[in-house]
Amino acid sequence: MSRALVLFTRDLRVRDHAPLAAAVREHSEVVPAFVLDRTLLAGSCGAPNRLAFLLDCLCDLDDSLRRRGAALLVRRGDVVGETLELAREWDTQAIYMSADHTPYARQRHDRLQAACERARIALRTFHGVNVIAPGELTPTGGDHYRVFTPYWRMWRHAAGHTPARAPQRIPVPTGLRGTPPPKLASLTREPCSPDLPRGGESAARRQLQRWLKTRAGEYSELHDELPADGTSRLSAHLHFGCISAATLLHRAGGGEGNGNDATSDREEHHAAEDFARQLCWRDFHHQVLAARPDIPHADYRPRGNRWRRDRRVLQAWRDGRTGYPIVDAGMRQLAAEGFMHNRARLIVSSFLTKTLYLDWRSGAAHFASLLIDADVANNVGNWQWVAGTGNDTRPNRVLNPLRQAQRFDPHGEYVRRYVPELESLEGSGVHEPWLLPAAQRRRLRYPAPLVDHQAAAAELRARRYSSSSPA
Repeated sequence: MSRALVLFTRDLRVRDHAPLAAAVREHSEVVPAFVLDRTLLAGSCGAPNRLAFLLDCLCDLDDSLRRRGAALLVRRGDVVGETLELAREWDTQAIYMSADHTPYARQRHDRLQAACERARIALRTFHGVNVIAPGELTPTGGDHYRVFTPYWRMWRHAAGHTPARAPQRIPVPTGLRGTPPPKLASLTREPCSPDLPRGGESAARRQLQRWLKTRAGEYSELHDELPADGTSRLSAHLHFGCISAATLLHRAGGGEGNGNDATSDREEHHAAEDFARQLCWRDFHHQVLAARPDIPHADYRPRGNRWRRDRRVLQAWRDGRTGYPIVDAGMRQLAAEGFMHNRARLIVSSFLTKTLYLDWRSGAAHFASLLIDADVANNVGNWQWVAGTGNDTRPNRVLNPLRQAQRFDPHGEYVRRYVPELESLEGSGVHEPWLLPAAQRRRLRYPAPLVDHQAAAAELRARRYSSSSPA
């Protein structure tokens, strides 16, 4: 009789889970386990949103395993030590897990590999976090793609497989009853955002089905519209692996259709292509991080920035009190939901780095403290892209917050949703409260703009660039 331990990491699901499927196929018994990494927990105590979501995911994973005759063993501590202890305790001959490509995950995997070799336990690692793993696509003469478009051309032709079903039955050793995840209060005393979504594979599949039936066919039209909330809202589930990237590509790319009969085939294809492009961006940032593990702290392309230091201004940005309603709406959505619309992320990031000229690392750290989907590769990659230090081919790009508001929130619905001080203002006038009479501005109790955007953009051009291309 052979026995394998399946170590779950950022793949908290039973469907399209290559290590679990292989372990069930190749061994008589399987031991499912998850280790709360004490190093990551120490850093996550200031990120209660992600911890709460993670615990939801673990509870849902345990439920899914129990429906298949298994249960989840949850430990807390050093992942390598706890995993080896579980392997010895249950006399497993092999450990199965998904590969992760962050610098920390790769170091942890190398330590586990060395420990398994000493213990004479086989370690099998499977692809599963990305559609296409870092290193599978490389340009001629290089180790990674530095520009997105040529990567996209290669990716779109190489991506895609049919997602695997979950095992119907998972045989486990006699006596394995599982251990429940800890309570959030035992991990952190920091409060969560009030409107957090629930985590887990079940919630992810329900959200995917709702989106496919209602909004997927309109993705190209709606995904940038702030009031419409036309994105899939699956980024957090993707981050924790509650649903695989391959499943999203398969379902949204026409594998099972989107249920919207009113949308033409051409529109559906265009929507699927645009959604696939977003998944490609995720893989793109992961392959950049794998090649340049220093980018969470260092500029990918140094531009000689000498960032301003102003704690008061930085805190006003964090609090959503900049005086620019579209910026403040995005920041308050983040605080309330642990999520921010992607278009809003671009606006607030550009405002911090290009209008306020504050260091992108401060913004990335704030996002990491609140976003449920704060994936290292995407968070850092997107911040550097906006700041002009990353993979953007137009590093002098400056987003004008007022133009962005007029284009993507033309009637002010998004702003009124998240900035209640301004809900009495009608139409697009909500974007320029500084034009109101002084007495009315005082009654609103809304701050004046921190800076004049046009003057700040001109200063930025003088400081950094010979030309500018406002978007």
